[in-house]
Amino acid sequence: MTEAGQPVRIGEVFRVWLPLAASWLVMAMELPAVSAIMTRLADPELHLAAYGGVVLPVALIVEAPVMMLLAASVALAKDRASYRLIYRFMMTLGAGLTVLHAALAFTPLFDLVVVPLLGPPPSVVEPARLGFRLLLPWTWAIAYRRFHQGLLIRFGRSHQVTIGTALRLVTVVGAAAVLGFALGAQGVVTAAAAIIIGVIVEALYSGLAALAVVRTQLRHAAVATPPLTIRSFLTFYFPLLLTSLLSLLVQPIGSAALARMPEALASLAVWPVVNGLLFMLRSVAFALNEVVVALLDRPGAYRTLRRFAWLLAGTLMLITLAVAFTPLSRVWFVTVSGLTPPLAALASVGFAWALLWPALDAFRNLLQGVAVHAKRTPVISSATIVFLVVSAALLLAGILTQSFPALPVAMVAFVTATAAQVAWLAVKVRGEAAALARR
Repeated sequence: MTEAGQPVRIGEVFRVWLPLAASWLVMAMELPAVSAIMTRLADPELHLAAYGGVVLPVALIVEAPVMMLLAASVALAKDRASYRLIYRFMMTLGAGLTVLHAALAFTPLFDLVVVPLLGPPPSVVEPARLGFRLLLPWTWAIAYRRFHQGLLIRFGRSHQVTIGTALRLVTVVGAAAVLGFALGAQGVVTAAAAIIIGVIVEALYSGLAALAVVRTQLRHAAVATPPLTIRSFLTFYFPLLLTSLLSLLVQPIGSAALARMPEALASLAVWPVVNGLLFMLRSVAFALNEVVVALLDRPGAYRTLRRFAWLLAGTLMLITLAVAFTPLSRVWFVTVSGLTPPLAALASVGFAWALLWPALDAFRNLLQGVAVHAKRTPVISSATIVFLVVSAALLLAGILTQSFPALPVAMVAFVTATAAQVAWLAVKVRGEAAALARR
């Protein structure tokens, strides 16, 4: 990376963004890979619905409070004292959320809370319960991984984040293939067990890779002024935690809505396949958030980052159009994902209605990065609330009318809500953005 006083060029943004985007993309490939294996095992519709409609959404909600540890580590782990404070917070939070996961998985809370909220078809409940139990170490492992990944990014070792994520993907695919094809495990068991093995492997690698940072760069880092305190950390982190929690409500809200609209079981079955492909396309935009936070202090950074966001959005739009309206759709949903022709047709229609979603995420992450840089993290929380209100209203309309298949309704709801979220962020950070553009 060039000196801090030098203007930011588009090539530098690309070089900083590329390893982070590759890491996100490799991670995003995990769900399509696992789904493709599940479609080739016994009772694919049942197990896809259990995993994508119940297990994964609930696990993501439990995990939500640790998701922003990466951003917090990038922004605040400036010296050894800050590192230790955030590390203690991460371990405490990971332990507490693991207890919550255990309570939901191994007590009647699963029937009292999860089943009524999501309303899955009765045949899905027991496979989902088993899969959720297998994911018990999930949250703590992700907390450990994201904290150390943030440390690696802050101290110029982003390539190790990519290596760790690639290692996770290889592990997940290999474990799923062995469990499903060689050992004959059920689809939901194959998916959950493979995912947890991969997450633990990546967490261990991230911790080992970060040891060099802790022993060298952190040891010699200048003491942060003012020093980070638990109060200042929580003031920074709580809005991000709330944002993460609200953002990940998309999965259970979507699952609950799909279960209550026409073609419920089919829509729940293709939901992880379509969402997996969309997440792959959206994921490369997620990396822009950390790039913006890392580079905005530099001269001319905002104008360059804004131009990069437009280029990224345009590229994502072209790719999404190609998949939605060419034979690539059949190649992905039938040949690669292994869906039956009726399920593939539903998936294609749902994907086409989500056309704008990946491009919108480029602008959302640009504006969120501006808000984090300005330490206006409550703005991000309020924008996420806008997203949830708009999406929930549109999903409720779909449930009440019962006029359209569930999946297209969900896609329209989430795209419209993301557009509203971007508009809200643009209004709220327009002052900061204008000031940055003048620099």
